[in-house]
Amino acid sequence: MPADAPKSPTRHPWRVEGAPPTAPEPDGSRKPRNNWLRFGWMLVVLLAINWIVSSFLLAPPERTSVSYTYFLTQVQSANVKEITSTGDTIEGEFTRKASYTPAGETKAEEVDRFTTQRPSFADDDLFAKLQAGNVPVNANSPDKSAPVWQQLLVGFGPTILLVGLLVWFSRRAAAGLGGGGLGGFGRSRAKLYQPEGGPRTTFADVAGIEEVEQEVTEIVDFLREPERYRKLGAQIPHGVLLSGPPGTGKTLLARAVAGEARVPFFSISASEFIEMIVGVGASRVRDLFDQAKKVAPAIIFIDELDAIGRARGGSQSLGGNDEREQTLNQILTEMDGFTGAEGVVVLAATNRSEVLDSALLRPGRFDRRVTVSPPDLAGRRAILEVHTRGVPVAPGVDLGALASSTPGMVGADLKNLVNEAALLAARRGHEQVRTPDFTDALEKIMLGTVRGIMLTPEEKERTAFHESGHALLGMLTPGADPVRKISIIPRGQALGVTFQSPSADRYGYSAKYLRGRIIGALGGRAAEEVVYGDMTTGAESDLDQVSNIARQMVGRWGMSDAIGPVTVLPPPGQESPLGLDGVAPATKELIDAEVRKIVDECYADALRLLRAHRPQLDQLAHRLLENETLDEGDAYAAAGIDRRTAPGAVARGETPGTVPAPGITAAPSPA
Repeated sequence: MPADAPKSPTRHPWRVEGAPPTAPEPDGSRKPRNNWLRFGWMLVVLLAINWIVSSFLLAPPERTSVSYTYFLTQVQSANVKEITSTGDTIEGEFTRKASYTPAGETKAEEVDRFTTQRPSFADDDLFAKLQAGNVPVNANSPDKSAPVWQQLLVGFGPTILLVGLLVWFSRRAAAGLGGGGLGGFGRSRAKLYQPEGGPRTTFADVAGIEEVEQEVTEIVDFLREPERYRKLGAQIPHGVLLSGPPGTGKTLLARAVAGEARVPFFSISASEFIEMIVGVGASRVRDLFDQAKKVAPAIIFIDELDAIGRARGGSQSLGGNDEREQTLNQILTEMDGFTGAEGVVVLAATNRSEVLDSALLRPGRFDRRVTVSPPDLAGRRAILEVHTRGVPVAPGVDLGALASSTPGMVGADLKNLVNEAALLAARRGHEQVRTPDFTDALEKIMLGTVRGIMLTPEEKERTAFHESGHALLGMLTPGADPVRKISIIPRGQALGVTFQSPSADRYGYSAKYLRGRIIGALGGRAAEEVVYGDMTTGAESDLDQVSNIARQMVGRWGMSDAIGPVTVLPPPGQESPLGLDGVAPATKELIDAEVRKIVDECYADALRLLRAHRPQLDQLAHRLLENETLDEGDAYAAAGIDRRTAPGAVARGETPGTVPAPGITAAPSPA
């Protein structure tokens, strides 16, 4: 820093003072005069154009010249509305349009406003005829010009209004209120949350992601006590990227950092930078960073960063210079300009970190990348405790048991669960939220809303055997999760559901376990074939799950001897829209053959198990027909299987490789 540069105040060592004002140019007094001269000439030209246009608008419509004989005919026909006479000239208006053919012409025209000339030798007693027909005779000309105030209003009003608006916008821009553009297009739309004057979000409001809190604690400490870090030569991270699935608490964590640090917090979605007008996005980025530097220390939070931070040079770019890329380039420039002394930290959140531009992720931009994962069992319990602070919970509610029944749920899901339970309790007239309210709310979220349709006895019986096939194979398949509930009450798009969830979180899956999942998912279709000898459309969602798991086993996880330990399929959701994935046709055929082989083997195992345990299948289906819904204990008792010594049940409905979600096997409505 130069010796003559202004020193930062001790209280805010990161605040950057503005550059000293530059000296006026020698001819600076002449430039404003030239600008005003050009503005004056432009105003004169606009007023002249406005006056010419208004003259045409205020001019009266033309009159048709008719013969005096034709005029007398219309007087006798009582078709004259009024006239004005000046000397021998008569002007007026017909009551209704009349057809008139001028002399020497063959084409008639419709006339309503007319003018004619009365001959000096005429002796027709015209005034008496007009009086007999009650025709008013005016003394003033009907085509006189409009009043002066009206001419001035129409002639100069629009131009004066336009000039006034231009002056108003220019003054707002000069005062910093217009955002540097007409109408404030270039002004940032970020929302500023001040730490004073309202309840602050702190780390006490964040639960289940304690390891992530530790990563951002340094930012809070630095903003509170910057000198402690600067003594050791440490600099605050320029940016922190929070990545993870939706609903895991990335935005909440960013607000908690601002609340703990007690600094202004600017929050904006990345899509709000982009407008149809080119250059607006970059202007808003500049305005946002300028605002943050003025109130430093501050935090800028950009949500859904992938909306503008995608890798440049892709197929969506038009010559590499579209509006989105200009906005991204401006963000890179602003973050690269940080020296560490501004006291501005950029937090960003995304659930698509793999598509971000590499320039964003290099050190000096987003120095720290933090993954916010779905919470584990202890984390879910802590989140439930946070969200039930303001909810009167009955003494008998076990939040630990509720947390164990919600594997795979994130913070937003658990907040919704508590809210649904409170709504149910209010609808039922309870003073406190009880355990049945929570369990019913969980069923509504996981299984869907109950539909009020009546199944025929045949459909109901087939649905019972379908769901019993899923449940029985789950009970008989070793090494997986227990069956929690079976129901043949139509919910959502399904005629029946089988709900299963693990007792503990699971993050890794073996090939044997995945084959067991496929067997369990095929249990409904296998039960229909064993009992009825045919099949229905009820296994549609089951087949989708089976095909997805088998294809991932072969193409992504190397669980096929024919393909080997290689990845030949892209991750779900990243497939090429044109099929240009670089996989040879022969390899694709081999993948299809291996998928078919795995599914056929698992379906044969499902048929074998159900045929060997046909009495248990019948018992479970008949009990389900009687009660329509069976809880965990009733389901195992109906099948004659001891819950403590049962081989296990396969969790279905989750995506292997991620935090497991409760398994739901549904029998959808026929298409």
